[in-house]
Amino acid sequence: MPGSHPGRRNARRTPAPARTPAVAALLLLSAVAYTAWVLEVVLSTGLDPVQAYISELAAEDQPLGGLFRATDLVAGLAVLAAAVLALVTFHLRRPGPAGRPGAGGRRAWSLAGWAALAVFGAATAADSRLPLSCAPTSDEMCAARETAGLVPATHTAHAVTSSLAVLGALGGLAALTIAARRYGWWPPVRRYGPWLLGAELLATGWSLSAIAAFEAGHGTWALGAGQRLQVLLVALWLALLAAALGRPDRPGRPGTATAAGAADEVTAAARTRTERRDPV
Repeated sequence: MPGSHPGRRNARRTPAPARTPAVAALLLLSAVAYTAWVLEVVLSTGLDPVQAYISELAAEDQPLGGLFRATDLVAGLAVLAAAVLALVTFHLRRPGPAGRPGAGGRRAWSLAGWAALAVFGAATAADSRLPLSCAPTSDEMCAARETAGLVPATHTAHAVTSSLAVLGALGGLAALTIAARRYGWWPPVRRYGPWLLGAELLATGWSLSAIAAFEAGHGTWALGAGQRLQVLLVALWLALLAAALGRPDRPGRPGTATAAGAADEVTAAARTRTERRDPV
């Protein structure tokens, strides 16, 4: 039967981007640096990890603030470099089949995902250069000055860059997870990405609710725990994507050169017979 021909099914699958060790290594570095806050388990920070903003670790008045600002900078620059390299490699430079640019063509979800990760990286790096001056959840005077608008402008700038980082991370997670599932790429992301994305959305909702409660004077609602979970899930997803990009191709696996070449031949034959364009 025409509908059961295996080549027809493979023809719908977009050839996966080639293995890119450099992008994978940068993503893994960013995942490790982005979880530097776990050092508070063994280092004395004076902050309550359940209640304190994670950004308070890097505040200017904290004894280990310089360390956490440096790790945030490394994490942001590594993600930014990985995203730019992926955009150049997958969407600008690598020629695709039938003259189409990119390993699998200019696929919109992939393009949007890497662009969002670039925003996330740039905003995280900027965050590290715009630290809080004090820790409002543990210092009542700091909280009072913040409420009265008597803190440096970096507090407002930090809130903006942090918001951009969250939006970029969510956009990158969502778009690249959709790309993995829609185009048949990156099996680890295809399998576990939706679960991590769902958990990240829940953790983000928790963090935003806790921030609103704290700013309204209704306590912290375990703000620190929510933010740490939120950051941990992003780091796990970055590590998952790094593992997927660094996997060696195995012959016969969907998305490898062998399957991609067969799919291209079947697609070309189908276009000749039906004069239809391959749907995007």
